[in-house]
Amino acid sequence: MASSRFSAGRFALELDGTLCGFLKSVEGGAITADVIEESLGASYFHKKHIGGPRYEELTLQLDLSLDKAVYQWITDTWTGKAPRHDGSIVAVSSQQKAVSERQFFRAFVSEVTVPAADASSKEPGFLTVKLAPEFHRAKGGSGVSMNVPVAKSKSWLPANFQLEIDGLDCKKVSRVDAFTFKQHVVQQIGELRDYRAGTIQPEFPNLRITLAESSSQTWTTWLDDFVVKGMSGDANEKSGKLSFLAADLKTVLGEVTFFNLGIFRLEPEPQAVQEAIARIRADLYCERMELKVF
Repeated sequence: MASSRFSAGRFALELDGTLCGFLKSVEGGAITADVIEESLGASYFHKKHIGGPRYEELTLQLDLSLDKAVYQWITDTWTGKAPRHDGSIVAVSSQQKAVSERQFFRAFVSEVTVPAADASSKEPGFLTVKLAPEFHRAKGGSGVSMNVPVAKSKSWLPANFQLEIDGLDCKKVSRVDAFTFKQHVVQQIGELRDYRAGTIQPEFPNLRITLAESSSQTWTTWLDDFVVKGMSGDANEKSGKLSFLAADLKTVLGEVTFFNLGIFRLEPEPQAVQEAIARIRADLYCERMELKVF
């Protein structure tokens, strides 16, 4: 089955029997199998057959307005608990009736991409979440009316953000690039040719931060101490927090907390226009992160 994209309609997420709200888009979720070729000796063609079924990941885009259980799933995953959940994606008509449904079982959160925090952006923000289920299946819609909770919309503009890092001047940070948490899924074939998922240690990404060169002195000092002078032990690592703010620039919609940050690169940003503000880019590693949505 080819990969599917569902973003043309309204799609509700159900998690462990609870309707959690509407998604921005859904794609993926193909059921497939590898084609295996075998030589037939002197024959001029290869014999072909398929291996066991594979259930490809579902990719969801969502804002910050869904039920808290969705974000708690991400939070638990980022803190090493790696919970599995059953659920479904329900296509809902304009009359709020279930048109079709894709059920997933014992799914892991395998990736979460946090969009770039960019002071120049005018587009709304969405988390991109990948789910890796043990298996999934499509079924016809029940046709019954769906009482999907519609939370008060949280206008999330990634341009409205605040970055804080211990001991660093972050007032003129203009961008934190998008970053992706990953949790690789190890799959094993069961006795019934179904795939049973497991996980390995999560992978937290590096950060790339852009700021005005005029406010970079604390960053330069940290780089000199951490990289050049070799003062790079645990005591010299830093903690930080990226907060996404509402339009009033005071209310915190969500935040990512960073632990054990270490700087490993600092360079001028290429300048395309002579009059442009001089900026620098800092690359930091991060040992672990935590996500909260309020």
